[in-house]
Amino acid sequence: MKFPPSILDDIKARLPASTVVGRRVRLIKAGREWKGLSPFGKEKTPSFFVNDVKQAWFDFSSGRNGDIFKFVMETEGLSFPEAVERLAAEAGVTLPRVTEDAVRQEEVRKGLYEVIELAAKYFEAELRGPHGAEARRYLEGRALAGEPQRRFRLGYAPADRFDLRDHLAGQGVSADLMIEAGLLIHGEGIAVPYDRFRDRIMFPICDVRGRVIAFGGRAMSADAQAKYLNTAETGLFHKGRLLYNHHNARKAAHDTGQVIAVEGYVDVIAMTLAGFANAVAPLGTALTEDQLALLWRMADEPTLCFDGDKAGRKAAYRAIDVALAVMEPGKSLKFALLPEGQDPDDLLRSGGAEAVAGVLAAARPLVDLIWSREVEAAPLDTPERRASFERRLGTVLGVLKDEATRRHYRSEMDNRLAAMFPSTPARGRRSERRDGSGFGGTYSNRQRFGAAAGAPQPMRASPALARSSIFATPGIGDNPREATILVGLAAHPEILSGMADELAEVDWQGHSALRVCQALLQAVVDGGLDSGRLAEAVRAGATGPAFARLEKLVSSSDLGRLAPDADTYAVSDMIRQALVLHRRARTLHTELKAAERAFSEDASEDNLAWLLDVKTRLSSLEGTEASHE
Repeated sequence: MKFPPSILDDIKARLPASTVVGRRVRLIKAGREWKGLSPFGKEKTPSFFVNDVKQAWFDFSSGRNGDIFKFVMETEGLSFPEAVERLAAEAGVTLPRVTEDAVRQEEVRKGLYEVIELAAKYFEAELRGPHGAEARRYLEGRALAGEPQRRFRLGYAPADRFDLRDHLAGQGVSADLMIEAGLLIHGEGIAVPYDRFRDRIMFPICDVRGRVIAFGGRAMSADAQAKYLNTAETGLFHKGRLLYNHHNARKAAHDTGQVIAVEGYVDVIAMTLAGFANAVAPLGTALTEDQLALLWRMADEPTLCFDGDKAGRKAAYRAIDVALAVMEPGKSLKFALLPEGQDPDDLLRSGGAEAVAGVLAAARPLVDLIWSREVEAAPLDTPERRASFERRLGTVLGVLKDEATRRHYRSEMDNRLAAMFPSTPARGRRSERRDGSGFGGTYSNRQRFGAAAGAPQPMRASPALARSSIFATPGIGDNPREATILVGLAAHPEILSGMADELAEVDWQGHSALRVCQALLQAVVDGGLDSGRLAEAVRAGATGPAFARLEKLVSSSDLGRLAPDADTYAVSDMIRQALVLHRRARTLHTELKAAERAFSEDASEDNLAWLLDVKTRLSSLEGTEASHE
């Protein structure tokens, strides 16, 4: 059976070689690689090495080597198709049936690579030509003239609506293929498709193999609606699953054991030119779980280097929630916060590489940022506010799925609380609280962690919490969790104003939720948050029926907790936790669909095991995520 190269690449991208090999070979870290005893013969000195960057293994005792597919074939006696099926099921990749349609789709993918490469060459030529004069001056002002332009294949999209379309058409490319490549704007009401990128400096975006698959465009005009614009989602490009410059940064990250994530294209280029070749960036979005997984494959503790402004700090705080939901032992983050008002490019021009190196060397661990975020969230000058602060810490840490990691984080926070408030006893010297903060309950610490029995005791959501709409597993259409988030924000405009950017990136499942979200964001844009009557305005407007449907989904107890006169900090905690759980649930539902599709196409034991595992994780999400109760 012949599998499309894109499918094999996808499986490799999701499964580190050390993970696959490590099931049969006891591996230990050896510099930037892993080593162990050969599985193909008896030896006392390790001569078997695994390289995650190259996605390959090398057995110097027998002379064998290969990728993860070959390893499974040689250690389990499987054929190549069987090895692919086994690893695809593990990676959550659905294998297409070998049909005429599948063959056609693969041919279309090949065609998309060719079309996008033609577009990249066109943009490069336009930057060097008369139309690109102003763009060249801008890039020269950012110290990106000459070699940097060629190295990163920078280009320029002319202002005319049909320049790229006509150029590609002249080379035999159909309009349908241009649309599928994300290069043209089309749709209902658009009689003639036109260029998506116009009067913009173009930054090619590459896949892990270095092939151009999309573009990011920076507007030259200050009046442009969007300063940066990415290619629309295509069969090749999913912006939440990629990192800019990933293909170049992998080797440098492997050599140094470090990877640096900055915020923008220009920042990545400037960092690379200054000697930080292990720099990458999300593609104009908040850091996603998939992007974080890519970072963790390059380094155990990636450094997030965010701009020194309010937006940069908010981006760092959003990354905390993403990381906590998926973090495993040995994986974490460091945060390098730049001076106020500066991005990496600014700092490089004012202080040189030494200044950036100093900021990176002073990067703070994840636990520090969690503490700082909650300390800054509200004053701590009264007992009630300090109690709320302690509860917020417990809520944040309750998201950690690994019990050992969660226990150590709580111990660290206990020590910090004892240092900040001397009257607060440290863990082990007090009974647990009954407020559900994660630092309390009704048992002593020895009882809770099973010291007498020598093993941790399982923690479950309380019956009251299990009935709460926040922890309901989303079904099809509108669901209680989305309703809770939006009804709460409508009742508390002061929270909405600080979460608008995060709200705009939520993947809403229900139609009513999407409509109400759009209305709330429009209110932010229109400045309609000062009246204090936002919920009434939404209820009375065109989105009234949708809002009413959401209100019916929220339990009466939760409606009381979300009321306009409720404590703002408690409501904010409630909404933020609901958002974290929402992202986790949506990820699991996406995986469930893939598992169901795989099982319907091939009812193998592996696919059944995968399907049952996803369903188990979905059904236990409530208790697992709510363990702080």
